This record gives sequence, structure tokens and C-alpha cells, in this order.
Amino acid sequence: MNVSSLGNLAVFANAGGGGNEGIFASAAKRYVEGGWGMWPITACLVIAVAIIIERSAVLFFSASINKDGFIKGLKRYIFEGNLDQAINYVAGQKPTPLTNVIKAGLMNVPKGEDEVQAALDEATLRETPTLDARTGYLAMLGNAAMLSGLLGTVSGLISCFEAVANVNPADKATILANGISEAMNCTAFGLITAIPALVAFSVLMGRTQHLINDINETSVSVLNLIVANKDKFKGASLPSNQ
Repeated sequence: MNVSSLGNLAVFANAGGGGNEGIFASAAKRYVEGGWGMWPITACLVIAVAIIIERSAVLFFSASINKDGFIKGLKRYIFEGNLDQAINYVAGQKPTPLTNVIKAGLMNVPKGEDEVQAALDEATLRETPTLDARTGYLAMLGNAAMLSGLLGTVSGLISCFEAVANVNPADKATILANGISEAMNCTAFGLITAIPALVAFSVLMGRTQHLINDINETSVSVLNLIVANKDKFKGASLPSNQ
């Protein structure tokens, strides 16, 4: 590689860096030009990002468990009629809504299958709200960001038309074009905030429904296993440490 080639690469790299700086500088300039309408949009953006991060951590990590592997390990103890080991197995898993529901059902095996069903239903109703908490706010924040952008744009246009009412006719077109350009910044930033928020809402709601379906499916599977092997649990009692 000759000296001229190295020089060309350096120029290209500098041009790329300047382009990135230009993008951020342009975005900052347009943000300032948007005026007061940017403040509610910024508030919606900050809250939406916080919700997305918190809900993603819960739904994709802390509340997630390998359902098939969990059931496979539990089946062995149920087939053996070993309630103590079944409960200890569930208690030894990562605490998630699914494991909490199944543990509640196993704790009521000595009381009969009706009590197991009731315990599973009660635990499901208790754990489900922890999965869909706050996700619904993303849709509201997305809509609020769009409406805030529209309000800021309308307000900016009103001010723009008022400003050109008494100026030199030769300058009206320029002033009006600049004013409309600045006013539309609110709509642009409102959409930039709203679109990711609404996409994240759909993704997180889909994940929430998947986890709820796993809880319902696993609850039914475990209940059917207990009923099919109920003779093996006759005289069973809860572990002393439960």
C-alpha cells in the first residue's frame, strides 16, 4: 500500500467521523428548534426506555425458564410418588412465576386434587400481574409522544403565521418556510419516540403471553400427572421444612 493510498484512507476516516458528528449536531439543533413541545416528548422517551429495559430484564431473563426441562425433571418424582423430592426439586429451581405456581400446587397434594386445582388457579392469578405489569404504559406513551409532537407542531405553526402577518411581503415566504421547518421538528421527534415504544409494546406483550401460556400449560400437565398417580401419594405429607 503506497503513501497516497494511506492518505486517501485517512481522508475517508475523517470524513466518516465528521458525518457522525454532523448527524448528532443536526439532531441537537433540531431538538432546540422544536421549542417547548420537545419537553413532553422527552419525558415520554425517558419513561418508555426505562419501562422497556425493566420489562425486558424480567420477561426475557428473571421470569424465563426452560419449561420442557423443568417438567421432565419433575415427572420423575411424581411417577415415584415422592412428594418431598418433587417439592424440593421445584424449590431448587430459579424462582419464576411458573415455578411458584407449580410449588403452590404440590404443597396441596395431600389435601386432594380439588385443592391442588384451586391452589394452581390462585397462584396463577397472583403471578400473572407480575408478568404484564407496566407493559401497557408503552402504548399510552407512544400515543402521548405522537400527540405531543402534533401539538408542538400546531403551536409552532400558529406562532409562525402570526409572525409573518405584519412583515415585508418579500420576506414572508422565507420566514414562513423556516418557521414551518422548525415546527415540524416536534412531529418528527414525536414519531421517533412513538414508533420504538409501540414496537416494544408488541414484542413485550407477545413475550408476556408466551410466559402465561407456559404457566397454564404446565399447570394442566402437572395436575394431570398428579391425578394419574394419585394412588402413589396416599398418606403423603409435606416436608417438615416447608
